[in-house]
Amino acid sequence: MGALDTEDVLFQRRGHLGIVTLNRPQAVNALSAGMVKAMLQQLTAWADDDAVATVLVRGAGDRGLCAGGDIVAIYKDMLQGGTETAEFWADEYRLNSLIARYPKPYVAFMDGLVLGGGVGVSAHGSVRIVTERTRTGMPETTIGFVPDVGGTLLLSRSPGETGTHAALTGAHLTGADALFLGLADHFVPSESLSALAEALESSTAEDAVGRFTQAAPDSVLAAQQEWINAAYAHDDAEEIVRSLRSLGDSAPDAASAADTIETKSPTSVKVTLASLRRVRGMSLEEALDQEYRVGLRCLAGPDFREGIRAQVVDKDRNPQWKPATLAEVREPDVEGYFASLGERELGLAALGADAT
Repeated sequence: MGALDTEDVLFQRRGHLGIVTLNRPQAVNALSAGMVKAMLQQLTAWADDDAVATVLVRGAGDRGLCAGGDIVAIYKDMLQGGTETAEFWADEYRLNSLIARYPKPYVAFMDGLVLGGGVGVSAHGSVRIVTERTRTGMPETTIGFVPDVGGTLLLSRSPGETGTHAALTGAHLTGADALFLGLADHFVPSESLSALAEALESSTAEDAVGRFTQAAPDSVLAAQQEWINAAYAHDDAEEIVRSLRSLGDSAPDAASAADTIETKSPTSVKVTLASLRRVRGMSLEEALDQEYRVGLRCLAGPDFREGIRAQVVDKDRNPQWKPATLAEVREPDVEGYFASLGERELGLAALGADAT
């Protein structure tokens, strides 16, 4: 398949606006390898095209921008012992880096579901729009994986420990929460998105977005920050769970957060926490290199496969994690996820601005 020979992502130019439409509405526009390759090629071309002043990315259908990577394809690749997932991630992370460095306004309509890889093609952009329908987040611990596509870096930069809370629980977040966490910039009612897209064809992104932006609702996470900061200040996942439970009646949602964390893959929880702590101060490319190391180790372990099976394939919602508890996940095992891959290193940081 040639890079642009896919109907799963559509490209068009209207006025001076280049439009990317993720076009797998039956799968909430989950990203395939072909879609990522096509976006890399087209965005690179538009970056040097004087006829394109602004780029817009949006999702087909009414369910969301993008529910993440195609984890069914990843599951099949794991069962076959293939290399397609590693190649997909390498291209996807290059795309994330390109979006973050894009020389023109990159407008993302983060309407509906925006999860995992969907965050990668939106939250690194320069103009990120959420709506009252937005449900975003990095739910990877639910499937035995770890936030990637630069998600560990994004959440490490959120106020206090709110990003740690979002990452460990895998919570679905509102548009207001996304604004608070630093994953988005503007709130626009979903009913105004079509008019905004039309305005972008002839106006600058700043002027067009300014016409439609409204005040966002209050963020629930912002209101919870005091107890979140206290409970998640630790670098040990078991201590975080104990702290959440110790808050008692002073923070009724804290015990629920502890319960949620204990349903996730214990290995994923501990590796996610370590990733968030290690990524502080890194560039996006350094973060993506680290996430690639961690991701390949997850492919080789049991929990990622088991998590996808339980959530998406058999849908019994009863994963059998190995190890089964946080206490059984040893520190040397966690450290191993961050060891060099040698010749398999992604190497985006070494390439710098030329990585894309």
